[in-house]
This record gives sequence, structure tokens and C-alpha cells, in this order.
Amino acid sequence: MLRIALPNKGSLSEPASAMLHEAGYLQRKDARELVLVDPQNNVEFFFLRPRDIAVYVGSGRLDLGITGRDLLLDSGASAEEIMQLGFGRSKFRFATRPGTAKDVSEFGGMTVATSLPGVVAKHLADRGVDAAVVRLDGAVETAVQLGVAEVIADVVETGTTLRNAGLEIISDPILESEAVVVRRIGAERDEPRVTQFLRRLQGVLVARSYVMMDYDIRAEHVDKAIGLTPGLESPTVSPLHNEGWVAVRAMVPRSEAQQIMDDLWEVGARAILVTDIHACRL
Repeated sequence: MLRIALPNKGSLSEPASAMLHEAGYLQRKDARELVLVDPQNNVEFFFLRPRDIAVYVGSGRLDLGITGRDLLLDSGASAEEIMQLGFGRSKFRFATRPGTAKDVSEFGGMTVATSLPGVVAKHLADRGVDAAVVRLDGAVETAVQLGVAEVIADVVETGTTLRNAGLEIISDPILESEAVVVRRIGAERDEPRVTQFLRRLQGVLVARSYVMMDYDIRAEHVDKAIGLTPGLESPTVSPLHNEGWVAVRAMVPRSEAQQIMDDLWEVGARAILVTDIHACRL
């Protein structure tokens, strides 16, 4: 039985469970459940603190896990990233009071407060910067105001929270994170159960990124139309009962669907329909 760790709570929990549900796996109905067996798919799910997942997977106790790239790297566990999942994206950056420093190279002798001390310590060491690192859980932007540190390293989205605390973002991002699938370093790469699990997740990612587009068009305009909708390999073209007309079906990027519909209309396509793709294998 494949044993997989999932986030028990936090920003990754619901998106991870939703993706697995779309992939056909049983998911818990009660957030208090910590272990869930899916007998149909021969999988056992363990709901753990996101920060602990890489440790359990790296130890070999569990086969796979879904956690953040930032937490994987901070853990120092013997685990590696094998698939990006496209949600939970964030940037991890330095911030300090205006005038304190303009670049990481000026942090020497200062103290940096962060919730990811492993990531920050390695980042500073790789750049030859001798600075102390203090771990704080929760909001770290008050660390400068309270005199715990001169610099903080934190997840940044818009930067509004940091600006409200009188801080400014400096230097390039330390890390760009997102939800990832992790496994133990050295684990068998082509293990059939793992391959099947990853294939299902990849199918969900593709289904979320594409839609199916159907339309009718006169045969003499097909070449122009399929130039707009080439599909993944090639579109399906079928003759219609009305002579001189064909039906075309192709997968198109979801983000471009509306523009493609406009362009198809201009080259003579009619009865243009777009439908969601719930699952696929490519």
C-alpha cells in the first residue's frame, strides 16, 4: 500500500485535498481525521504538519508527501522534490527598516529573524555573510520593532504588511516556493505505484490548464482554423452532414480560450463551444 503524507492544516491543505479528489482518491470529510485508507486505490494518507512532512518522507516511513518547497529545503531532510503542483506559490524575501542595508552583503554582524532558519542560514553562508539567524514562528515583521533583529526574512505577496510595519523589501528573492511532491532521496524512481500517482496528478494539472473546444467551419477554411487550434498532437476533424462543412475538436489553453474563440469567428468558424476537461492522460 502506498503511504502518502498530506498537510493537515494551513494554506496547502485544502488545495492538496482538492487535487487528490480530482485525481480520483478518497479524501477525508472530517478535518480531525489524521489517517485515511483508500482501499480502492490501495493508498493510505497521513495528515501531518506541513513542516514535518519532508522529515517523515526522508526517513523512509512514508513513500511520498505534499508540502511546500520552502519547508522541504528548511527541513534538511533526505527528501527531494519530484513534481511541482502549481498552487501555494509564494516569494521569500528580506526586509528591514529603510537605511539599514541595501543588499544581503551588508548584513554582516546583524541578526535576521525568520520562520525558515535553515533556508536563510544557507542563503547567507553561500554568500559569505556572517549574520546571526533567529527562528520565530508566526508574524516576524514585529521583530525589528521589538529589537529582536535588524532584518527579517518572510513570505511576501504584495508587501503591504511589511510596509505597514515600516519595513522595505531589499535584494532579490531568497526563494520562490510552491506546493511540491517529495520523496526520499535514493528511492526507486520507476516504482509503479508512485508512477501511477504522479500520472494522475499530472492529468489534473493538464485538465486545469486546458479546455476542449469544438466548432464547425467550412472545409476551405480548415487550415486557417487549425492554425489557431493545433491541439496537443493534432485536432480531430470530422465531416458534417452539410456538404462542405467539417467539425473540429481540439484542446486549447484555458487562459487563451476567449481570444481563440474571437479569432475562430473571424475566419468563419461557427457553433464554437468550450467545455471543461475533468481528467486526462497524455
